[in-house]
Amino acid sequence: MSLDAVGGVWRYAMDLAAALTARGMEVVFAGFGPPPSGDQGKEAEAIGKLVWLQTPLDWMVRGEAAVEAVPRLIADLVAKENIDLVHLNLPSQAAGLRVPVPVVVVSHSCVVTWFAGVRGTAVPEDWRWQYRLNREGFDRADAVLAPSHSHALMLEEAYGPISSLHVVHNASSLENLPGPKRDFVLAVGRWWDEGKNGAVLDQAARTIDWPVVMAGSNIGPNGQYLELGNVDHRGELSHRRAMVLMRQAAILVSPSIYEPFGLAPLEAARAGAALVLSDIPVYRELWDGCALFADPRDPQAFADAVNGLAKNTDHRAALAVKAYERSNAFTVEAQAAVVKSIYEHLFRRNHTLTAAE
Repeated sequence: MSLDAVGGVWRYAMDLAAALTARGMEVVFAGFGPPPSGDQGKEAEAIGKLVWLQTPLDWMVRGEAAVEAVPRLIADLVAKENIDLVHLNLPSQAAGLRVPVPVVVVSHSCVVTWFAGVRGTAVPEDWRWQYRLNREGFDRADAVLAPSHSHALMLEEAYGPISSLHVVHNASSLENLPGPKRDFVLAVGRWWDEGKNGAVLDQAARTIDWPVVMAGSNIGPNGQYLELGNVDHRGELSHRRAMVLMRQAAILVSPSIYEPFGLAPLEAARAGAALVLSDIPVYRELWDGCALFADPRDPQAFADAVNGLAKNTDHRAALAVKAYERSNAFTVEAQAAVVKSIYEHLFRRNHTLTAAE
């Protein structure tokens, strides 16, 4: 299973791999991009074997040459570790991959759909190589997974039809541990990413009655930077420290413009918070009827929604209960069961094809 230590893919890989190993599978993690922290490394090694490959992530480089070694490195690892199935968390990693085992790719996000969702444009010409590699990866894969129907639709609008496309919702392993809530608003994200729309929440915080705490880096790997002047910015936190805040916060806000799934609202719902979310298709798909929605381009709309919940304890509590009940549909156990069934189908098909040869 490929992974990186930069964003939400790490949490996805850890939770899914842990659930799969509990079902009798063994996992070898193939890491790409900046190396993991010491805590991350220990977490991965408690689940499976961790091999860090000295190759960057496609979205962190400007040219295809920087990632041309990826298929060879993966193929070499498959042979060395006697791998039975490859699960890649970047579609481009499957482009040109020659291995005798099934290949599953997951599109958690991509540059092409990011430009469509955030800026309403096609990917710039100097990023077209990513479009081509992702398209080749989809075509190479035996199964393609998307974390929501909304993202699956964006993928096919951007790339054209994708065969063997499955929607497998993301999940959270966070346990619901009832405890006292505090009167503050929490937002979690990579705030240097324009798609997370942190500038709008920073503006909204000027007129939000409660303190607004933003967890996550505002400095990106390629020099991106978002100034945050109206919030309590805690910077990059470990997952454990972020979850402490999640359990304390009475309200979770996600102002994202582009979000293929959105793990923060799910974790907040598991932790008993009320949700205020940007009014985008994926959040409507997952949380309609369980959250308040605001125009992601309108800071005052977020402020009004948050202030309304802050002043109405009963409404806030009712929404938190609805969100928690909805969150029970997105368990790691359910996710792992679907993924394992896809694996098993591919194992059977691969066995049949091998026997026929």
